[in-house]
Amino acid sequence: MAKTIKVALAGAGAFGTKHLDAIALIDGVEAVSVIGRDMEKTREVAAKYDIKHVTDNLADSLALAEVDAVILCTPTQMHASQTLQCLQAGKHVQVEIPLADTLAGASEVAALAATSGLVAMVGHTRRFNPSHQYVHQQIEAGQFNIQQMDVQTYFFRRTNINALGEARSWTDHLLWHHAAHTVDLFAYQCGSPIVQAHAVQGPIHPALGIAMDMSIQLKAANGAICTLSLSFNNDGPLGTFFRYIGDTATYLARYDDLYTGKDEKIDVSKVAVSMNGIELQDREFFAAIREGREPNSSVAKVLPCYRVLHQLEQQLNAAG
Repeated sequence: MAKTIKVALAGAGAFGTKHLDAIALIDGVEAVSVIGRDMEKTREVAAKYDIKHVTDNLADSLALAEVDAVILCTPTQMHASQTLQCLQAGKHVQVEIPLADTLAGASEVAALAATSGLVAMVGHTRRFNPSHQYVHQQIEAGQFNIQQMDVQTYFFRRTNINALGEARSWTDHLLWHHAAHTVDLFAYQCGSPIVQAHAVQGPIHPALGIAMDMSIQLKAANGAICTLSLSFNNDGPLGTFFRYIGDTATYLARYDDLYTGKDEKIDVSKVAVSMNGIELQDREFFAAIREGREPNSSVAKVLPCYRVLHQLEQQLNAAG
């Protein structure tokens, strides 16, 4: 595919603009349509990135013959149905994490993606952050093996707001959204499937209807273990912080940065062509389209993560 790949972006919020920033840095790719529910804000975003087509209906963008691919940054509850809609329209699609908020939804997308002949990818960004890529390369070279991962995913979020402090129309979720990053990354880095999973959660928030605190334990078939703590109640440094404890080293990953266990910074600037995980994720999406191949974090490759999330949800529901 030598021609310019033309992209529609659905969801012009905090994360959608990260993708538009990334697209601007990638040769041979152009954002030509933007979809959002708040038309005033969507038009502002479109004007900033010189995008001519603006709509509040994904179907309008899918009807454009020039659109080759779609990036979905919409509310979690819409991900599965919109991914199906894109594939049915013959468009390549990258959907932001999570692929779905049910195993049934994820499985339905996987079934269609397998027969579509299209690139269907999920935004499991941790696979692409230079920090985690560095660790992955050490593992693939046989120089490092994970004994344990210790992960903290912490936010202070008592209301529905996004990363820009703007009101959301939907409710975020510790299990189906934030835990998905680590569940997938743990199995990916270990190169071994998860064979044991256990979860407990704190009280359900009376207004939001979700657990604000959660603890998850995982074990891979190769014996590696993972402990994941998640909270929307943390009044302190925000984000996700990873400790890799291995046979030859300890690594601390903070988004795109990496440190030794003694907090000495490791230079990961040469790991990939960029230090931006979102840009690297998008580069993989467009490269897979051009090369006609399955991308890293394809729907098929991340589906096992959603099976584990389903198992954990069943445990939590059974525990009341």
